[in-house]
Amino acid sequence: MEILGIDIGGSGMKGALVDSETGEILSNRFRIPTPASRKPQAMAKTFKSIVDHFNYKGDVGCGFPSIIKKGVCKASGNLHPSWKDVDVENLFSEACGLPVTVINDADAAGYAVMNYGIGRNKPGLVIMITIGTGLGSGVFYNGELIPNFELGQIPYKKYKKIESWAAASIKERKNLSFKKWGKRFNVFLELIETIFCPDHIILGGGTSKDFNEFKKWINIDTPLIPAKLGNHAGLIGAAVAALKPSKKNNV
Repeated sequence: MEILGIDIGGSGMKGALVDSETGEILSNRFRIPTPASRKPQAMAKTFKSIVDHFNYKGDVGCGFPSIIKKGVCKASGNLHPSWKDVDVENLFSEACGLPVTVINDADAAGYAVMNYGIGRNKPGLVIMITIGTGLGSGVFYNGELIPNFELGQIPYKKYKKIESWAAASIKERKNLSFKKWGKRFNVFLELIETIFCPDHIILGGGTSKDFNEFKKWINIDTPLIPAKLGNHAGLIGAAVAALKPSKKNNV
């Protein structure tokens, strides 16, 4: 089945058609910069533009960069504060006139990697970290998603959340070398290892492709591997989320 997946980030909103059985991307990826305001109505308009680009009629899956519970945004994350408590599924569905399923973006990326990528059939506790504007996280136990773990929100020293110190966006903003940034990212991974003692950590997001540039600065015992699906994982997982029963009926 061909499904449209849309992956929303702090800097860009992108979509692609995905084969739900194989996880294969069937179209060119279409990207529009996230509106500078990062407000709900502006982003809903951009969401519709992506759907219109594909002339698509069907269920849409969406990965969203915040905690999503029963389709509702529970924290604004790196978006505008007005997103808190917005029913994202209803907002986007009304904008494009199609059924939309929304899940956390890191959960979406993790779902793709655990079903179609390097995480497939990995037992135990597996944590996927997406490195981008923030630090997203998807947590799985024996392949089953445990939703809405926002590990990038862990407070660190003077920072309200560690992603404000160790995300890829900070590396770019402060023009940090891979060495300096890698040491910061290693602190984040050490916290995860201490708190959760996972069996594997998988790295996703755009910066995961540069793993060889910073892996020498990572010093943890947990096996650490980059996701082969790379920056497409969020799109793939978002698309497949559209096949799942609505979260609105679940806790």
